Amino acid sequence: MIRTRAVPVSFSSYYLLRPIPLGELLLIFIAVCVAACSHDPRNVDVDLPESRPESQTTSYTQALNDLGIMTEIYATDALRIQSNPIMDNTGASASTGSEIPRDVTEMIKTSLNSIGGRVVFIPYDPAFIQNQMVTKYSSFSNKVIPNVILSGGITQFDRGLVTKGENTDANIEAEIKGIPDFLPSKNVGVRYGDEAKSGLASITLDFNLLDFETMAGVPKMNAVNTMKVHKAVAGKELSLSLIGQTFGMKGTVKKVQGRHAAVRLLVELSMIQIAGKYLALPYWRLVGQDAVPDKVVLDAVRGYYYSLSEQHVVAVAQQWLYLHGFNVPQTGQLELATKQALRSLYPKYNDTEGKISPEGFEAIWINIPITQEALRRRHVLEQLLQQAQASSQQPPVAEISPAKESPPQALPERTERTVAAEKKPTAQNQGKAIEDETHSNAQLAPLNRQGIGRFLSEKEW
Repeated sequence: MIRTRAVPVSFSSYYLLRPIPLGELLLIFIAVCVAACSHDPRNVDVDLPESRPESQTTSYTQALNDLGIMTEIYATDALRIQSNPIMDNTGASASTGSEIPRDVTEMIKTSLNSIGGRVVFIPYDPAFIQNQMVTKYSSFSNKVIPNVILSGGITQFDRGLVTKGENTDANIEAEIKGIPDFLPSKNVGVRYGDEAKSGLASITLDFNLLDFETMAGVPKMNAVNTMKVHKAVAGKELSLSLIGQTFGMKGTVKKVQGRHAAVRLLVELSMIQIAGKYLALPYWRLVGQDAVPDKVVLDAVRGYYYSLSEQHVVAVAQQWLYLHGFNVPQTGQLELATKQALRSLYPKYNDTEGKISPEGFEAIWINIPITQEALRRRHVLEQLLQQAQASSQQPPVAEISPAKESPPQALPERTERTVAAEKKPTAQNQGKAIEDETHSNAQLAPLNRQGIGRFLSEKEW
């Protein structure tokens, strides 16, 4: 039998104690070859998870839809808005390999077109319109002219604002006596490592509204929003050393908050903010419980209140109370039903004052429900106001809402039949109490209002 010198093999200490016969060496070689053929490294493969297309939704998707409903319930003017190309003004999209989008115009289009209601988006594409005219497919006769133009862009992208790193390393090693000297080592050890690193960046978008006819900026109609985006890397390691051999596990993970997704959120929030501000709506109710009321809008509501007489204030409040679900008479007078409705919505209401305070007026306006029932009541209210205006010789009291260039007329006083029906409410007459009212001739001149989407005139604004 031919013998060779001893060959140390790490997977078994048995072969360290005696020479390996040639026959056994051949058997080991053949076994390794067979295993290699069945696990050919060239046949490596990986399974990919399959995913289906899904609708893109964000935390502001529902808010955009609710803003459209709000424009109808609050009866705003139609906002016809056109957008300029909105680009990355920082140049970071090119220098960082498109870490942020270069052009966010399509995001603007999607956001504005998602609002609906009385907000109409008009795209800016002069080349397309010109080509359509050349082919005789279209003309300018039926084109909708915008009220305002949206301008803006990505104005800030600050990377590496904060960078933090943490590192934990623990190593325990001990010598074990009685291990033969021919082994590589007599030590046994355990090692644990934990490493983490995080970074913070900031993205800011600016938007402004321009008047389409004058191309001048609309005062205070802007939106500037910033969002912090994070990224982090973490790794862990656990290893065991035994007689010179090391076994262990190691894992790393890297997470980056999507920059493009963050820009989309900023775009959607900015469109809600700038459209709500222009139409004088309490839009902050839609973007979260921690949202701060817009002082520009609140100042406009407060200025509107002081521009009305006391009787007009009551008349406007009565129409808003009807949207809240109270079937109060539309007389412009503070009678019992109106006082009870005011007290339920604004507990601080004082009967002895004989008028509605600015705070109560504001509270009624801010908290009008954004529901389909409120929308139905708005449609009923508008129909009755039109009927009252058509049948009355004298113009009755008007509600000056952000949406009526010609103010609607107030509902007239109730008849005895209506009062009796309200005293005995049923499922049939509860929703129809206001529809049964007859027309009266309230001797109040309507207020004059000018301007688009505002309570006040351009001068007053």
